[in-house]
Amino acid sequence: MAECTICGGFTKFDGGLCYSCYKENGEPKKATVEVEQLPLNVMKVDDKKKDNPWVSGVIKGRIAETIVEELFRSLGFQVFSYGMENSIPGIKDLLKGVKGEVSKNIRQMPDFVIFKDKQAHFIEVKYRASGEFKLKDISKYGDYPFENALIVLVTKRHIKCISFQELMEGKEITPTCRNYLGNRKEFDTDKEKIKEYCGYAVKFFENV
Repeated sequence: MAECTICGGFTKFDGGLCYSCYKENGEPKKATVEVEQLPLNVMKVDDKKKDNPWVSGVIKGRIAETIVEELFRSLGFQVFSYGMENSIPGIKDLLKGVKGEVSKNIRQMPDFVIFKDKQAHFIEVKYRASGEFKLKDISKYGDYPFENALIVLVTKRHIKCISFQELMEGKEITPTCRNYLGNRKEFDTDKEKIKEYCGYAVKFFENV
């Protein structure tokens, strides 16, 4: 028979209290677990820690790609993701440390292929807060193999476009140039629609 741990009287459970002792002494205290206090410098969030510039750049680039992709879709183009990871999933890790023309060409694959009216175009999307883009910005891995590609530059205020051939001729995109996407002869574009998507770019990038 189970006995009360205080008076020795009858109780239902081993190690428990009888009804009288329970009423007199109240519920047994719950066990507590002491938590070791961490040093304050570990527990506090370091607000001054700087962002990782590589990660930040990747995020901005992905946002720019999404804006351009949806813009071309809204203009009636078929848009197909073409870049390295989309065409050959997992190839990025395999190319680490690999040198040679093939690996360079794979890394330089444009982001999209777009189709409309039986015309196809390679599209390389870039984001630049400075609003500038030069030949060296796309040839940093060596000779760029996609000579017929178009580079669409997303900035904090505009969406501009320049061909790789024009870069080869010494032309470039600057903050004051008028290389607007809506002015490209390759596209039967809707300038009002492009302005709408420029507004999205401003919204996403104005504080970065």
